[in-house]
Amino acid sequence: MPTSLTRGSPAALRRLARGGAPTLLWRALLAAVLVCGIGLLPWLSRTDPALTVLKARSVERDPTPEALRAVRDELGLHDGPLRLLGRWLSGLLRGDAGQSWISGTDALPSAAQALGVSLLLMAGALVVAIGTAAAVCARTVWLGSRRRLGERTPGGTMTAVLAALPEFLLASVSASVIGVQLGWLPALGWYGPQWMVLPSLALGLPAGAVLGRMLDDLLPGAFAEPWALAAAARGIPPQSVARQALRRCVPGLLPNLGLFVVGMTGGAVAVEQIFDIPGLGRLTLLAALAQDLPVLQTGTLALVLLAAAAGVLARFTAQWLIGPALRDGALHSLHRPSPPAPRALPLLYGALLLTVIGLGLPRDPLALNTGARLQPPSAGHPFGTDALGRDILARIAHGALDTLAIALAVSVVALLLGVLLGLLPRLSGPLVDTVNAIPSVLAALLVTGIAGSGPWTPALAVAAVAWSPLATHTSALLQQERATTHLTATRALGAGRWYLLTHELLPAILPPVTRHALLRLPGIALSLAALGFLGLGAQPPSPEWGLLLAENQPYAERAPWAVLAPAAVLALLGAVAVTAAGGVRRPQLPQRLQRSGAAPAEREGRPVELEPSALEPLPTPVLASPTDTT
Repeated sequence: MPTSLTRGSPAALRRLARGGAPTLLWRALLAAVLVCGIGLLPWLSRTDPALTVLKARSVERDPTPEALRAVRDELGLHDGPLRLLGRWLSGLLRGDAGQSWISGTDALPSAAQALGVSLLLMAGALVVAIGTAAAVCARTVWLGSRRRLGERTPGGTMTAVLAALPEFLLASVSASVIGVQLGWLPALGWYGPQWMVLPSLALGLPAGAVLGRMLDDLLPGAFAEPWALAAAARGIPPQSVARQALRRCVPGLLPNLGLFVVGMTGGAVAVEQIFDIPGLGRLTLLAALAQDLPVLQTGTLALVLLAAAAGVLARFTAQWLIGPALRDGALHSLHRPSPPAPRALPLLYGALLLTVIGLGLPRDPLALNTGARLQPPSAGHPFGTDALGRDILARIAHGALDTLAIALAVSVVALLLGVLLGLLPRLSGPLVDTVNAIPSVLAALLVTGIAGSGPWTPALAVAAVAWSPLATHTSALLQQERATTHLTATRALGAGRWYLLTHELLPAILPPVTRHALLRLPGIALSLAALGFLGLGAQPPSPEWGLLLAENQPYAERAPWAVLAPAAVLALLGAVAVTAAGGVRRPQLPQRLQRSGAAPAEREGRPVELEPSALEPLPTPVLASPTDTT
C-alpha cells in the first residue's frame, strides 16, 4: 500500500473527526435555516402564493376569488407556512418530498433526475476547467521544473479574457454560431454526449481560467523550496519535479475546486436556460419563480447535501496530498517576499478602459433613433447601435459608473468577510458549504423577499455569496501556514498568538487572497450581469452591463457588435484586474529572507550553485509520492 496513503489517511480522518459533532450540528442548523427560509419565501416577499401558482399553471386563467380559494384549499395554504413546512419535513423523513404545486408530479424523483443531468454536465465542465487550468500554468510548470523561472514574463491577459467572459454569453454565442450557423454540434436539448460539448465549454472555460491563475500564482513558491533545489542538484528528471510541485500546490486549490463543482451544478441556471437542459439549476429557478415550494425545497436540499459532500471530500483530499507534514509542522511557506510585478500592463489596460468610458460619457445613453436600428460601428457610432437605435458606446460608458462602483464595493465587502470568516474555519466551513449551495438567482429572490426590491438588491444578493470562495482560500492557506517550519521556530522563541497572526500569518495570507479577490472582480460584475440577464437585476432603460447583454443577446446573429462590445469591455476589466493582481505581493524583508534559508538568486529565478553538502543523502521527503514505499 502507498506510504502516503497509509500515513496520511488515518491522520486526515482524525483531523476531520476532531470536533465533528459541533460542526455537524452547526451544518444541520444552517441547512434547516436555509430550507425554512425557502419555505417562508412567499410570505417573506409578501406575495400571494395562490395567485403565483395559479398564474404558473395557466396564464390565461382569470384569478377570480373562487379560483384562488380553490388553489388554497388544494394546497392547504390556509394552514399557514409553519404547518406546511412541518408537513413537508415529516414526509421527507419517510422519503416523500411532496408533489409539485404546478405539475402535480412527485418532487423527489424530479429533483433526482435533474440532479443527475446537472452532475453529468458538471463532469464535462470540470474536464474543460482542468484542461484550461493546465494550459494556463503549463509554461510556469515547464520553466520551474528546469530552474528557469527567470525567463517567466508577467502576463495573464488571455486568462483575464477567459475569466471575464460571461458564461451566458459564451453559451449564447456558441449556440448561435457553432450550433445553428455552422451546424457542427447540437445547440438545444439533452439527448447524448454531443449535447454536452457546448454547455461544458461555456461553464468550464471561465472556471478553468480562474483556477489556472490561482495555481500559477502558487507554483513559483513551490519550485523555490529546498526539496526542489536538492532535486535539481541530484539530476532528478524535470517531470518528477513538476509532478511534486503540482502536488504541493493543488491542496490549496481543492476547497475552491469544490466550490466550483457545486457552482457548476446548481449555479448553471443561465447556461441550462439557453441550451434547454433539464438540470437542477433550471428546475430550481422555475420552482422559485412559480413559488413551487416542494420542488424548490427539495432541489435546494439536494444542493446543500452536494456542497457538504464536496467540501468534506476536498478537505480530506487536500490533507491526504500534504501527508504528515501538515501534522508535524514541516511545510515551507509558498508565499515568500518577492519583488513587485511590472506596472505597465495594468496602467495600459486601465487607461484604455478609462478612454472608452471617457469617449462615451458625453453621449446620451437614452436617445432613441428608430431609423438607425442595429447599425454597424461607424464614425458616428464607434460601437454601433442597439435594437432601439441607441448608441452602444454611450450606454457602456454610463453603465460603467454603476457596474464598476457596485462590483468594487461588493468585492471589498467580500474580501473583508472572507478573510475574517476564513480565520475561523470551524465556523466558516459549514457556512461556506451552505452558502455556496444557493444559486445566485435564488439568493436574489431570498434577498428581495427579506429586504425588498431596489437598486441595491442585486448587490446584496451577490455579496451574500461572493465572500465564500475567499473564506475558503483563506482557511486553506491558514492551515498550511500554521504548519510551516518558520512559524514553529517563531513560536518556540516565545511569540504569542497575536504576534504570530499579525506578523507571520496575515502577511503571508493577505497578498494571495487579495489577488484572488481582484481575480474575482470581473466575476462579481458577471454575477450582477447574470442577474440582469435573467431579469432579476437592473431594469430598462438602465445601461447596466448585464442588462445590455440581455437586451442585445437576441440580436447576436444580426448585429454581433451589440453583444461583443459590452463583452469586450468586461474582458478589458478582467485584464485590468488580473494584471493589477500581480502587483499585490508580500514586501521584501532582507533579514527574513536570510532566515528563510532559500538563496536570493533562486527567488529571482536564476540558477543556484549548491554547496557540496546539498548533494549528500536527504531525509525522507515531506511530500511522499504515491509510488514511494516504506
